[in-house]
Amino acid sequence: MTIDQSADLLGRIRACRVCEDLPLGPRPIVQFSSASKILIVGQAPGRITHHKGIPFDDPSGDRLREWLGVSRDMFYDASTFAILPMGFCFPGTGKSGDLPPRTACAVTWRDQVLKALVSVELTIVIGRYAIDWHLPEYARRSVTEAVKGWSDLWPTQIILPHPSPRNNRWLKSNPWFTNQLLPELHDRVQAIL
Repeated sequence: MTIDQSADLLGRIRACRVCEDLPLGPRPIVQFSSASKILIVGQAPGRITHHKGIPFDDPSGDRLREWLGVSRDMFYDASTFAILPMGFCFPGTGKSGDLPPRTACAVTWRDQVLKALVSVELTIVIGRYAIDWHLPEYARRSVTEAVKGWSDLWPTQIILPHPSPRNNRWLKSNPWFTNQLLPELHDRVQAIL
């Protein structure tokens, strides 16, 4: 797919109104180019992201950029990073946080976008919904078990926990993540860039 074709696809996604009934309305938030080298597969935009219209423009994004060892400018360069959540729009809030991503985005757009990403060298899979779609063989594992198996997918894929501040306790309980996995991830990202 050419850069013009991927730009056309991105425009059609941003105009999508499949989920017109969402609490804050549809606002697809994605970033990609046929030149993207690293694909970040997340869950769905949160409320803050919905209002800003920029993926990972919140404390979770700050932590993710730190984990990757990249600047904000580099992170938002679509020729470097594709950001493709499972749900493109904020799904609303439930009793214990944001609702799960709607499946309509994946069904409507995911295969088309993945086919457009012809330059990806590393796919970063974040969270349960992304794991279940992209790595169904890990669907029966807990997120912790899936992340612990990171070297099985290395160096083309990696599973990460969500970088949300809500996971501070998980990070403290799993020091191997910071001590072993993150240095490898940082080095791989730098090698690709």
